[in-house]
Amino acid sequence: MRIREENRNIFLLATVTLCCGVVAGTATLLEPVFGQAPAKVSEKQVADGGRGDVAAQPPVRVVGGPVFVPNVNPRQR
Repeated sequence: MRIREENRNIFLLATVTLCCGVVAGTATLLEPVFGQAPAKVSEKQVADGGRGDVAAQPPVRVVGGPVFVPNVNPRQR
């Protein structure tokens, strides 16, 4: 069985789409096996609503000049 010349592009597109779908479906089915196990959540985190300690974060150091000001008038530079 030969594929007519005017149908070769659509046949190639369908073949590539089918192969990509098989690869994506296989990866989806195997994801729980290869994925990382979810981290255990402590009872305290559940009671706090899952928020971390904001005060424990180190302060951010700004390096550079002035604060960024967006150019609202494109003709002025």
